[in-house]
Amino acid sequence: MAIYAISDLHLSLSADKPMDVFGEMWKDHHLKIMENWNSKVGSDDLVLVAGDISWAMKLEDAYKDLEFIHNLNGKKVFIKGNHDYWWSSITKINSLFEDMYFIQNTHYAYNDYAICGTRGWINLESTDDEHDVKVHKRELIRLRMSLDSAVKTGLSKIIVMMHYPPVTKIAVNQEFVDLLKEYKVEKVVYGHIHYDARYICENGLIDGIEYICTSCDIINFNPVRIL
Repeated sequence: MAIYAISDLHLSLSADKPMDVFGEMWKDHHLKIMENWNSKVGSDDLVLVAGDISWAMKLEDAYKDLEFIHNLNGKKVFIKGNHDYWWSSITKINSLFEDMYFIQNTHYAYNDYAICGTRGWINLESTDDEHDVKVHKRELIRLRMSLDSAVKTGLSKIIVMMHYPPVTKIAVNQEFVDLLKEYKVEKVVYGHIHYDARYICENGLIDGIEYICTSCDIINFNPVRIL
């Protein structure tokens, strides 16, 4: 059994929003994802999907995109991205597919690991906007709740998914990093950054935590084995 990760799928199977406007590499990208995913992921494996799952605005419009992922191999765990406007009642979306779990203030147990996470937010060093400050604080609370839920069940090996990177080569979102250190998180998978900005991605160990960028176009639409 293995754990893989991928993010920023940006699916639009029920809408006319072709991703190749962002470059030729995005042409029929869902087919690339399907081929790569099913060639390496087994039925007992787990895939972490770190946000920006579907372009849909409503859950009913996202159904085809979610069904597409459901039909891929393995179990799947998700967090919300900044474009996942369809993400509605967590109870409702968690009732859609047996092999898919959506994290919100909770965790997912896989063998002796806890998968925790939240969307995260932009670094407040770049803004003092009242809305950004409010969202940033709320996301910190959600991450702590997710981590607490794992610790209370006795799980100490923790992998965190965040959509926004807590660290890059140009900035550190210190409050999130401090929280990750407090709970002795082993690995953090993140997305949000795309190919043209790939040079700012941090991949590797920093202060004992391994950071892994999993944005589709950076990893060539090929899920990364992280464990």
